[in-house]
Amino acid sequence: MKIKSGDTVIVVSGKYKKTTGKVVKAFPELNKVVIEGVNLRTKHQKPTQGNPEGKKVEIYAPIHVSNVMILDPKKNVPTRVGYKIINGKKVRVAKKSDAVLD
Repeated sequence: MKIKSGDTVIVVSGKYKKTTGKVVKAFPELNKVVIEGVNLRTKHQKPTQGNPEGKKVEIYAPIHVSNVMILDPKKNVPTRVGYKIINGKKVRVAKKSDAVLD
């Protein structure tokens, strides 16, 4: 998976199309990412001894990585990710502007 935590991405399909945000958490084994401000869900928690009334909690649900693209740091447009070896180290680069992402 070419998207990591901390990347700025744009949603390219679905309900949140054209929404941008930072990747809060990445799940490479599931090919999903959690994006700040995207896919907000409400979870109802049952009453417990510490919280006798119960409550509603808002959480960000993950979306599939195929629905997002990384924003190019120079041109601020969606781009694909490639790899290059610079100074003997493998780094991620944006395909549109050849800018280093790592």
